[in-house]
This record gives sequence, C-alpha cells and structure tokens, in this order.
Amino acid sequence: MIDATRAILAQRPSDLTVAWAQRVLDRNVSGAAVAGVEVLSVDVGTTTRVRLAVEHDGPPALPRRWFVKLPSLSVRARWITALPHLLHAEARFYGEVAHAIPVPLPPFLAAQSRCGWGATVVLADVTESGASAGASADALTGAQATLVIEQLARLHARLWNAPSLDHEYNWLAGPVRRSEDRLGSALAVPLMLRGLRRAGSAVPTALHGPALGYARRRREVMRFLADGPRTLVHHDVHPGNLFWQHAKPGLLDWHLVRIGEGIGDVAYCLATALTPETRRMHEAGLLARYRQVLADHGIGALDPEALEQRYRAHLVYPFEAMVVTLAVGGMMTLESTLELIRRTAAAVADHGSFAAGPLGDARPSRRAVGRPA
Repeated sequence: MIDATRAILAQRPSDLTVAWAQRVLDRNVSGAAVAGVEVLSVDVGTTTRVRLAVEHDGPPALPRRWFVKLPSLSVRARWITALPHLLHAEARFYGEVAHAIPVPLPPFLAAQSRCGWGATVVLADVTESGASAGASADALTGAQATLVIEQLARLHARLWNAPSLDHEYNWLAGPVRRSEDRLGSALAVPLMLRGLRRAGSAVPTALHGPALGYARRRREVMRFLADGPRTLVHHDVHPGNLFWQHAKPGLLDWHLVRIGEGIGDVAYCLATALTPETRRMHEAGLLARYRQVLADHGIGALDPEALEQRYRAHLVYPFEAMVVTLAVGGMMTLESTLELIRRTAAAVADHGSFAAGPLGDARPSRRAVGRPA
C-alpha cells in the first residue's frame, strides 16, 4: 500500500491541494510549510501539464512556481501513453538518470509512479527563473539549431557505447520500451492510414505509398534504426520540448527517453524544428557541427557519408510520429501538428528516406545535403 502521508501521486488537477504540495515540499526541505496553492494553467496533451503557484515559507531558492505532469485527461492520448508507461519512464528518468545528463534540465522536485496508480512528476517551472518554454510549431533559426545540436552531441557523448547502458541504465531498453515498440508496430498501419487521410495536402500523394509500406514493415525498420552506436537519446526533440535560458537551450519532456542511436535525435530535431528552407540551407553544416562536438568529447572516427545515410534513414520516424499524433488526436493542437507534418514530409521527400533503410536500396539522396532543391 502507498503511504498516504507521503504519496504525491495525483490523477487530476483538483488533486493538487495544499496537503499534496506539503508532501512535495517535505521531500525537499524540512520545517517549511505550504500556505496556498493556485492552479495557473492546465494543458492537456500526451500528459496533463499543470502550472502551479505555491505559497510556502521555505528558502528563497526553493521554487514558488511548479510544473506538474499527470496522466492525460484525454482518453485517447491516455490510452496511447498509459500502455507503454511513458509517464512512469519519465518519473524514473528524473529520479535515476537526470543527474548524469550534461544538458540543462528543469530543476527536479519530486516524482512517484506505481503500476495501476499512474505517475506524477513535479518540476520547477522554468519560467520562474526567466526561461521561456518553446511551442510545438516554433521555427528555429540556423543559429538556434546549432545550439540545440551542440547540446545533443554533448548528451550523446556522455554515454556513447558506455557499459552503464547494460547495467544501471538497462531499464531504458527493457520491457517498457519493448512494449511500446510492439504497440507502435501493431497500430502502425491503421494509424498511418487515419493520419494520412486527416493530413490532406500536408503530405504529398507521392509519399502515401512509401509511408504505408513503412508502416507495414515498421518492426523491421525499427530494428534497422537501432543498429548503430548506442547512447542515451531523448527521442522527441521537437520545438515544444525545448526551453531557452539566456538564449541557451534545455530539454523538457523525457517520457520517450531510451537507448538508441544519437543521430536519430538530430534527425528528429532538424525535421521538426526547422522550416524546409532553413533545413536545406543549414543541415550539412549542422551535421558537421554534430560530428565535431562529438569528436571534441572523444567520439571520433565517424564517417561523414555513413552518418549522412543514417540521418536520412532516421527521418522516417519523426514523420511517422507527427502523422500518428494527428491520427490519435488530443496530443497537440491541430495547427501545430499539420505544420510539423509539412516539415517532416518535406524532409523525407528531400532525402528519399523511405528508401534509405530496409524498404529500398540505400541509393544516394535526390539532392546533396545542404544544397537547396
């Protein structure tokens, strides 16, 4: 049984009471008291995200603005995220892994998860310290993208082929992630069909056949995409999962964190966070910068052409992720989802990405990376 005097598990915003906040506060400082809690905003997507103003008499360094993640109030989104225990994984990430991450993260206050009860993650609201949170359809400049790619390279270098991936962090590739992959493959065809219908002109007709071929053989493609250098990856680096502190980027929303190939994060970021025009202009330089920062951190001997081929292949996943987001609904605003679908569709079309893996010959892309079509 969960000790009700210490539990911070919550299901809905109304559960975030003064008594609940006191239990969170007790995990961070002794002798301080909560005097009031005010819900500032509620945003429902893959999770329910609640911003709170918490009045307490703790030390000045202890945040007064909290960001709380709860199971989604959207029935469809909750079903998709609950089966693979995505919020449970994020709670465990902040409790066990975050301390080893060399990129900015929101300050962690508390987390708890329990099968059958759900999970709750409590963070400091980054806006309290003057940071700004990104929006899903933000379009980064080339300079901003460079900063994000540098952070991703530092993240990936920290655990690149590290023995700890098979020991203390092996749960990141354990039953939860295997369950998620099985679910994704089982639902790939119906969700792709529904998403393509709903996307309309956002996805060129020429991509429909290759996209459905990918969905039918998704499990095989996922195995191919996993066959690279192993490291810790975020797996969801779109603009809405970034925050900016003094013009430097940090990463939010670690519910999809896993062991994977780092270039997958790069592909996801460039496909979603850049307009097609900006991506075409800067992606060659951004891939070169990624290699250089890895080399600066001791990860050398990466062949540029091989890395480009892996980049091309990994672009299929952000495309699928955005189409599935549209198919499920209730996970992102329609306008934002359609914009990210347009961007990712342009990326896979530019690079012939559906033919870059096991679905076709790894032929050269239809244009050189970084050269406008």
